Amino acid sequence: MAKIIIILGIVLVAIGVVLLFIEKIPFLGKLPGDILIKKEHFTFYFPLTTSIIISIIISLVLYLFGKFK
Repeated sequence: MAKIIIILGIVLVAIGVVLLFIEKIPFLGKLPGDILIKKEHFTFYFPLTTSIIISIIISLVLYLFGKFK
């Protein structure tokens, strides 16, 4: 139980650091494949490519954590 709480704390700190610096990453959210529809009184934004890249990175990190377990 203690290991799970420690890992959860590390993950929360990592998420906090990422959220702190996310606006300073120039390409994040503006990749080709991200869907942006602007109309007069309506804006729709779906970061498809960004979501896929973040998913791949998270999968790799979790794979590496599982391998060292």
